[in-house]
Amino acid sequence: MSKKIVIIGSTGSIGTQALDIARTYKEDLQILGLAAGRNVALMERQIREFSPRMACMWDETAAADLRVRTADLPVRITSGMEGLLELARLEGADMFLNAVVGMIGIRPTLAAIEAGRTIALANKETLVSAGHLIMPAAAAAGVQILPVDSEHSAIFQCLNGEPHRRIARILLTCSGGTFRGRKRAELENVRAADALKNPNWDMGGKVTIDSASLVNKGLEVMEAAWLFDVKPDDIKVVVQPQSILHSAVSFCDGTVMAQLAHPDMHLPIQYAFFYPDRRPLDLPQLDLAALGSLVFEEPDTDTFLGLPLAYRAARTGGSMPTVFNAANEEAVAHFMRDEIRFLDIYDLIAAAMDAHRVIPRPSLEEILETEQEARQRVREFMKVRQ
Repeated sequence: MSKKIVIIGSTGSIGTQALDIARTYKEDLQILGLAAGRNVALMERQIREFSPRMACMWDETAAADLRVRTADLPVRITSGMEGLLELARLEGADMFLNAVVGMIGIRPTLAAIEAGRTIALANKETLVSAGHLIMPAAAAAGVQILPVDSEHSAIFQCLNGEPHRRIARILLTCSGGTFRGRKRAELENVRAADALKNPNWDMGGKVTIDSASLVNKGLEVMEAAWLFDVKPDDIKVVVQPQSILHSAVSFCDGTVMAQLAHPDMHLPIQYAFFYPDRRPLDLPQLDLAALGSLVFEEPDTDTFLGLPLAYRAARTGGSMPTVFNAANEEAVAHFMRDEIRFLDIYDLIAAAMDAHRVIPRPSLEEILETEQEARQRVREFMKVRQ
């Protein structure tokens, strides 16, 4: 019997790779619903190939265009948040893959949990901003959250069958990003095109820049704290520039268990789709002798301030992680348009955090209000700087 899946973010990096797996295992995986932002042409191709029952475009103009393009098909086209929420509750679905970027993923994930769907989670912001809402809701509904990020999937695999109380610390790895090894003086004049040249991963523009700034790794620290019920200070970030060791867990007896594989996002996506089973994947077997050695480094937190700022937000808790994330999203959007320098991203995040009055346990409405306030502060700070 095939597993029925809904994917939001289907035209992005994770979404398209998820559909690669559905294409390979078409007898075992059925796509019931798809959602995307504005890429109508790709969504049309996906609908024609996978025949979902429903598709959603975030942009209503794009949805209207898609309705015309697919008028010959038995697919219902919706738009906006209401469309995403309807997809999350789509009758007959077994799994909900959240592969969108940003806080747009929070409400659909909560809706999918309430509908009893297994959650495959590739959207960091869902737990960064709303972990205190998501994790209790999943526990109450008896819903499993399966991580799709390569690092969190690695940790999940290392913990399989291990008692939680025996964890000493989590070792969260990162490649170091595009600018690994450079100092602040060397980053003064880098532009978005420079930051987008990640040597190991194909992650999409915004995530690639977050990887370069180590903001992405800071978000993953917060996500891991919620997923695995550990304190942020029990998570150590280690640079592994080859991106072969994807993360590890250190246990109370001194044992370290790690997951190693070639860097390819198909692997954690497929693992989530078929968990607890493993299926063949068209990747080369890892040859340790040919690899020769693995390199490990401490992250440069004097240069790449995304990580220490993230730890500060995580320790503060409440609404502060939302400010960290939203300020970064706003700053990165300006950086990608070459309106600010790379190092300005850190200054804008720090300024937004300094200006924020923390809400200890924010409601969903307060989270969304905090996001908008943080974005507005970044825009105001930019006006002052200009």
